[in-house]
Order: sequence, then structure tokens, then C-alpha cells
Amino acid sequence: MDTSEPRNRSIPTVSKALGQPLDQPPRRIAFLLVDGFALMSYSSAVEPLRAANLLNLDPLYEIHHLAVRGTHAVSSSGAEIRASLTFDDVEKLDDIFVVAGGDPMSFEDAKVVRWLRKCSAQGVRLGGISGGPVILALAGLMAGRRMTIHWEHAEALIEVAPDLLIERSLYVIDRDRLTCAGGIAPLDMMHALITEQHGEKFARRVSDWFMHTDIRPSGGPQRSGLCERYGVTSVPLLIAIEAMENHIADPLDLNQLARVANLSKRQLQRLFDKQIGSSMMAFYRGLRLEKARNLLTQSPLSLTEIALATGFSSSSHFSNAFHEKFGEPPSRMRA
Repeated sequence: MDTSEPRNRSIPTVSKALGQPLDQPPRRIAFLLVDGFALMSYSSAVEPLRAANLLNLDPLYEIHHLAVRGTHAVSSSGAEIRASLTFDDVEKLDDIFVVAGGDPMSFEDAKVVRWLRKCSAQGVRLGGISGGPVILALAGLMAGRRMTIHWEHAEALIEVAPDLLIERSLYVIDRDRLTCAGGIAPLDMMHALITEQHGEKFARRVSDWFMHTDIRPSGGPQRSGLCERYGVTSVPLLIAIEAMENHIADPLDLNQLARVANLSKRQLQRLFDKQIGSSMMAFYRGLRLEKARNLLTQSPLSLTEIALATGFSSSSHFSNAFHEKFGEPPSRMRA
């Protein structure tokens, strides 16, 4: 659910579409647009939020725009988006998405970089779309975080920053960082975010609004679908697994997973037992440990950093769980 500060009101309003109390203000989301950004990538990110507000009747998202040049930003196709905020009058934001295209490797604006670092230090969740992840990475804001990027920028970024944890995925959500390859992939990422905050049923209504009925998992299309990978067809089960894959570093609890899947905890656990042959949380821990094994062999992160990146509270907890699953401690596997 929305984690922003609650409104100071004695009687909460009721969301007409969601049918649940709303004692929190709309989530404040800003899009920082860099000249030359792709209009399709931007639209695929902002339109689901607009549709969510429309379908819910009560606003769920408060959308703002910032432009590097100050007053407006110009897309690669010449469309202009006016800024609704400046860097000087920005109040507390919940999320900031940097949207860039063209040649993000050449981006140089010390004021913007300092502002992004300040926002990060204040706990604002940062995202990058298309070339936006390049700007976050060059600002030092993606260290120790898994990320993705549009394929045309990947090789250049790897060349200058080989330690980055770049995945060839549609989008990656890692704790307080969200990165997306661009194109129409933001539709899939926003579906995941709306599902996380307001449930799968409502998120599906938003996706159907755009006739985007084939929701892709974060790892596609470089990977086979969830159905093929896990041999399951149950929609609630697939939704729960997708939520797990999107929350490796910040694991969801049983209640959150059940809410996302729109089932009771008992119903969801029965599905895991029947179709996966494992308890829900044991399966979830297995996903996190598989990711840890990949990081051990493919990244320079320390064991402590890998433990944090895969949702373990301490190095010792991580080492014990890893040893139990793979038969050897992580230090030996790396050696």
C-alpha cells in the first residue's frame, strides 16, 4: 500500500472503485524529463497512473513534471511537456522517474545530480526509464542495486561502469530503485506497481483500459514465461510468483502476497502445495537464494552486500540459508 504520510483527518474517505478506506493522500510522483526523451516510454509510464485516478474516481496518484531546462522538456519527436514544478519548490515526493533518451551517457548537469542524490538521502524512491537508468548510474545511485536499461545503452554503460548489476530485463524493482528498458515496458512495470499498492484486480482494470491484456513479467522477453519456467497455470499463483521476483531484496510477507494475489493466505498456500510442491515462503526463499548464487558468480559484491540485495537480515543468516540449500557456504562457492 501507499507509504506516504496520512492525511490529518478524523473520518477517512472511501475509494469508490476499490471499496476500501483511503486515509492516505495520493502518492506524489514526479517525472524528470530530459530533452530527447522518447514520448512512447514516457506515455507508457504516466498514462497508467492517470487511468488509475480516472477509474478509481478518488485520486490515487498526484503527478508532477520537472524539466532539466526549467520550464519545459522536448521529446525526440518534438512534443513539449511543461514543467509543473521546479527544483527549488519541490515538496516531499514519494517517487521520481528520470526519463531520458538520445545520448544519456553525455548527460552533465551537476545541479540535477546533486538534487537526485539529496532526494535519495531523504528516502525518495528513484526510478529510471529508457536512458534514465544511465543518469542514475552515473550519479552513483545504482551501486549495489540490480538494474536494467534499454539495450542500445547497455554496452556503453557496462564499458564505463563494469561493476553495475545490469540485467537484460523489461524492468527491475530492487528496494528503492526501479529501472525500466523503455518502449512499452513501463506499462508492465506500472502494472506491477499498481498491483503492489492497490491489488491485482484493480491493476488488471487499468491494463485492460489500454487493451494491454498480455502482462509481461519483469524478466521477459529474454526469459521464458512464468508458466513455462514453473509449470503452473493458476493466475493467482503466477501473480504471487511475479510479486516475489519483483521483491527479492525487500521480501513481502504472507499477508502482502495474499493481498496481491487476491486470495486468503490459506488458499494461496494450498495452491503452492498443490502445484509447486513446496510451502510458499520456502519457495520464495529459494528464489532469493538462486539470485544470491548468480550474484556470487557474476558480480564483485561482498557477501554482506549480496545478503542485503537478496533480503537477508545478516551475513550469518544468509550463509546458513545458502549452505542449507546448496551444500556449501557462499564463501567457498565464490572461491
